[in-house]
Amino acid sequence: MAMHAERSAALHELTSAPIQHAFNPYEDNGGTILAIAGKDFSVIAGDTRQSQGYSIQTRYARKVWQLTDRAVLATNGFAADGNNFVKKVKQRLEWYEHAHHKQMPLKSIARMIQTILYGKRFFPYYVYNILGGIEEDGTGAVYSYDPVGTYERESCRAAGAAQSILQPFLDNQIYFKNQTPEPGAEPFIPGNLPLSTVLALVVDSFTSATERHIEVGDGLEVYVVMKKGRPTDDLVGEGKLAPGMAVEELDALGEGDGEKTFLVTRSLKRD
Repeated sequence: MAMHAERSAALHELTSAPIQHAFNPYEDNGGTILAIAGKDFSVIAGDTRQSQGYSIQTRYARKVWQLTDRAVLATNGFAADGNNFVKKVKQRLEWYEHAHHKQMPLKSIARMIQTILYGKRFFPYYVYNILGGIEEDGTGAVYSYDPVGTYERESCRAAGAAQSILQPFLDNQIYFKNQTPEPGAEPFIPGNLPLSTVLALVVDSFTSATERHIEVGDGLEVYVVMKKGRPTDDLVGEGKLAPGMAVEELDALGEGDGEKTFLVTRSLKRD
């Protein structure tokens, strides 16, 4: 009888204990983005696969967005948050252009994005952002963010499902980490690589990620933002792009006489 009473008391204690209800509205939709800054250009790229675990939701979902003639934003993480965040950023840029009759500079866009993200820090956008483009002095720049707004300017950055694969590769090829120069060779300077080399690195990066990661694949979109007045022969010249790559010049969003933005596309064959 005593044993039965003890079991009843223990059962009552278990069933009457408070229950913690979890609320998790976030989802990681896979994919990968990266950006590389050059001397007078920036390259921002992303794949087009959107997935949920091992299930592919769509084979074409944009992750890279042109904001102005000199700024392109790549987003990765929770696709719904990413789309909503891009809409908010574009709205702020439109307000700025109506008020000041000019497009917002890249450095100011970087700070504005930080402010928006930090303002939502208690219920953050589950999005990792990389902003690339041309500064007012004509140099290429890349800004990377975490979901609550911490950011820094870099020469290159990768984010997303294949970040652990791509970032060490970029560190080696862009920052020249763990490389031993030949005696008498000039010092390595990040940002001095030619556009053709940078595009080749981007293609190699995503090709490798597609082979190694199920959440990366289908298509590749690469935005190239060039300094005003910079020659475009190294991109649109005959024989400059590898087979299977297509390039088109995007229409200017502003006055039409500033920086040029090109979209390079390529298939990433992976089922």
